[in-house]
Amino acid sequence: MRRRAGIGAIQKQKLEQEKYRDKGTELQENQFEQMAKQLEVFRTNLEEFATKHKKEIKKNAQFRRQFQEMCASIGVDPLASGKGFWSVLGIGDFYYELSVQIVEVCLATSYKNGGLISLDELRQRLIQARGKSKQHQDITNDDLLNASRKLRIFGNGFSVYPIGKGQYVVQSIPGELTMDHTAVLTQAANSGKAHVSVSMLERELKWETGRAEKALNHMVKEGLAWLDSQDPQEKLYWFPCCFAACINAS
Repeated sequence: MRRRAGIGAIQKQKLEQEKYRDKGTELQENQFEQMAKQLEVFRTNLEEFATKHKKEIKKNAQFRRQFQEMCASIGVDPLASGKGFWSVLGIGDFYYELSVQIVEVCLATSYKNGGLISLDELRQRLIQARGKSKQHQDITNDDLLNASRKLRIFGNGFSVYPIGKGQYVVQSIPGELTMDHTAVLTQAANSGKAHVSVSMLERELKWETGRAEKALNHMVKEGLAWLDSQDPQEKLYWFPCCFAACINAS
């Protein structure tokens, strides 16, 4: 018959488990401490790098993107740091100024596109508006996406929606686009024609007629799409926010 473990053996086993647990906690704390020291050294080096290359960061788009990636790797967001070292660099000011210009372009074009503009067209208009006054600073779509973070303070009045690989639209009117609406925009952008029809949505998205008509009628009502009844075969729905993307594609 097998003997059961005595009380002394059980207590000894519990003490050994506690020792292993304490040792594991100690090792984990040491690892965290070493990681914290390494991150602090990295942060210091990053500040020195930013000071040395301040002009390049603000003027060179690729350099600026790489700098943002380095910051993100250690949890530093210079755009959100309004005080201290990062504010002295003025990097955040670049994006604040850019976000203001984004609002100006969106408001100036909303009468024709219903408050929906592609990121490509937005970039083209911003480059034209800025001209040579900014010492030929190159603005990329990444810059526009970063600047759009500043617009979140306006709630859902300013939102960015992906409509395909590397393609985005900026919405500058209150309200949110549904998944059906973004699917329609994606279809219009990918078609290379900037327009869709009910039959196209039925064919490409496998939608029923009622679903397609509901989405399109809403977008026409909101000024996001233009209705073309002159086509002899069927009604076409044009999207001004896709014009620039389709022109560039052609």
